Amino acid sequence: MTENFTKFFQQWVDAGQEMAKNVNPDLASFKMPGLGDWMPTMPKDMMDAMMGKTFNPDGLSAKTRLLVTLAALTVLGAQAEDQITITVRHALEAGASAQEVAEVIAMMSMFGGVPAMTKAMELAQAEIEKHKGEGA
Repeated sequence: MTENFTKFFQQWVDAGQEMAKNVNPDLASFKMPGLGDWMPTMPKDMMDAMMGKTFNPDGLSAKTRLLVTLAALTVLGAQAEDQITITVRHALEAGASAQEVAEVIAMMSMFGGVPAMTKAMELAQAEIEKHKGEGA
């Protein structure tokens, strides 16, 4: 982005925030709920049908596709926190173990850095605990 566009965009964001505060002062501290709260877990059979071997019987399973996706999201770091949480949830549902999730994330430390790996591990650990709590 050019410097002029960056300034214009920031002014636009600031004006939008100011309008929101004028409409309702509580909007000054409003936080959107996480994307993960909006997207339920798909059943394993649905994931296999959509992402698994339905269209390519000799291809990757839904579990493998989700673990590959998790690796890519881990490298992206903090800009993909909601997506990491959702992907971990779906990977567990597709049959991935907590150990497999942790290994995939740990492997990405050399590509995305230790801070990205650490954040992904924290997010994954929270989702794994939730998954255990649901009797999975």
